[in-house]
Amino acid sequence: MKTIDKRKEKAERRAVWLRNYQRARGRALTKLAQQYPDQYKDILEQERLSDEANGKTWLDITGATSINSSLGVLTDRNNDTSRSEQANGDKQNEGNVGGEG
Repeated sequence: MKTIDKRKEKAERRAVWLRNYQRARGRALTKLAQQYPDQYKDILEQERLSDEANGKTWLDITGATSINSSLGVLTDRNNDTSRSEQANGDKQNEGNVGGEG
């Protein structure tokens, strides 16, 4: 039983570490995308083309496979409010902002 408990504890620690790392990475990516939106879109487009050349298909939130350049990636250019701030102000999503509810 002691071996099982050790494995379980190690798995739990790893899961917590990975979750925290992914959250921090997501926050950093959001900040970079907001500070350098044109460069972010260029790099994202290069990655999409590379993936599609390798037979991988990208899906947007509606399930469509093509990217629409008129849509803001992480920010809305017509509104200075970031998408995360919009989600925080949205009463419908109040309990599940970014999946951290």
